[in-house]
Amino acid sequence: MGIESRYIWMDGQMVPFSDAKVHVLAHTLHYGLGVFEGIRSYQQANGGGGVFKLDEHVRRLSDSAKMCRMELRWSREEIKAACVETLVANEMPEAYIRPIVYFGTGKMGLGARDNPVHLSIAVWNWGRYLGEQGIREGIRVQTSTFTRHHVNSNLQRAKVIGHYVNSILARYEANDNGYDEAIMLDGSGYVAEGTGENLFVARDGVVKTPPVVNILGGITRRTAIDILKHEGVPVHEMHFGRDALYVADEVFLTGTAAEVTPVREVDRRSVGKPGPITQRVQDIYQRGVRGEVDWLRPYITAF
Repeated sequence: MGIESRYIWMDGQMVPFSDAKVHVLAHTLHYGLGVFEGIRSYQQANGGGGVFKLDEHVRRLSDSAKMCRMELRWSREEIKAACVETLVANEMPEAYIRPIVYFGTGKMGLGARDNPVHLSIAVWNWGRYLGEQGIREGIRVQTSTFTRHHVNSNLQRAKVIGHYVNSILARYEANDNGYDEAIMLDGSGYVAEGTGENLFVARDGVVKTPPVVNILGGITRRTAIDILKHEGVPVHEMHFGRDALYVADEVFLTGTAAEVTPVREVDRRSVGKPGPITQRVQDIYQRGVRGEVDWLRPYITAF
């Protein structure tokens, strides 16, 4: 299904969807150096829309741009306001929000340094990234033959456009083999993450998740850790191999798009139906993003 909205925010202007275009010689299109975020706004229990973890997402966007030496012309407060403005213009209290920072036209080549930095913000209706059935029953995943980037080969803490070629190839491979998603290992063979999600494993009531070393430090990941700690569930950030997935009581993935998605099978080894820890995290997360959990903050009411 295609994506569409009425307007896209581009460098401070609200542009009709069909007119929101980028030149074919934009530097980022050719070399992949650009950064982006994925944010969600949810219909709130008391009416209107609420953008979940907007502060954290915009800070990560700013940090990613800084790491990539892309000088933003907009403050974090201005970017937050632009996200809300775009939701309002499109009359979407519940939507996925995609801010993207990219180099425009000017010089070409790997050493180009003076091309203008642009910021665009799009919103659209996007359902469950890994499907409604996946949220309810869990998904099937395959360990990928593609290795996640080494910690020193890229800026792993930055959400860089070009990084996702690695993820796309792994996702294609998994889908072509009949799986819903891929699990990426790092250069040492430890479990890293999904192609666009962080990963958690539960066994005997204890949860572990890979540390933020060679993975993207997911904002939903941090929210899940906060939920687990709040509920008194021990959670450890540590390295582990894929064999831990094979003998896990529960496995689940987290991400802004994926939310909290259970895993029911790994490499043809059954994990089973979503377990009590996964279901608890799912429940609190889904109520939290809709403003129904007092301690689960911040979220910013959009309109």
